[in-house]
Amino acid sequence: MTSDRIWASLFERLKTTTGADDKKLLFLAALPVSLRDFRENQTVLRDGEEPSECCLIVDGFCVRSKTIPDGRRQILSIHIPGDLPNLQNLHYATVDHDLVALSDCTLAFIGHRALKELIRERPGVGEMFWRDTLVDAAISREWLVNVGQRSTYNRLAHLIVELRERLRLVGRVIDNTFAIPLTQEQLGEAMGVTSVHTNRILRDLRIDGVLELQRGTVHILNEHKLQELAQFDGRYLHLSPSS
Repeated sequence: MTSDRIWASLFERLKTTTGADDKKLLFLAALPVSLRDFRENQTVLRDGEEPSECCLIVDGFCVRSKTIPDGRRQILSIHIPGDLPNLQNLHYATVDHDLVALSDCTLAFIGHRALKELIRERPGVGEMFWRDTLVDAAISREWLVNVGQRSTYNRLAHLIVELRERLRLVGRVIDNTFAIPLTQEQLGEAMGVTSVHTNRILRDLRIDGVLELQRGTVHILNEHKLQELAQFDGRYLHLSPSS
């Protein structure tokens, strides 16, 4: 795989969200990486591990999750191509959640030492990463509100709109159709409801002509209805350098 292919989604996102110029991005592209493939549902990082690398999602999807003693799992965040889901481990040693491949995926691993040296030498790169972690925290806050306060129909609509906006940023949306390889059970784990309840919500949204989720692909059928349900204010995604 070429270097351009490895970094493409991240660079596309950073150019839009941070206004990063090619010079800064070339410094990143020069970093040594190790590519590894993971199968669907394979654990990438386990709660309690002490990784020496950060990972970049090149292709596929991953989730952060926590599992309680009785085996129930809460999906904490969904990560797409161009995301750096464990960037925070540059600054604290131990992973406090699981990172799991949601689909078959390819990840690029970058050593902490190389990243830290680049940040020391190029503070502008460090500022990009700092902004990235702040946006990640903003998304986590919105997810907390979503699970805690919105109705289940609003909750699912909001999640779908967020993922569409993030995927659009890296060129993964075509005519309001996009892939999210989430089963009904996994959607339930992200929303804090059962898979049976998730199935009912998806059925009703399909009958009402709002959206369809078929074989991991979302088709938006009525944008106006979807927006009404989602009550979506995308400021928390900070999609431009001035936001």
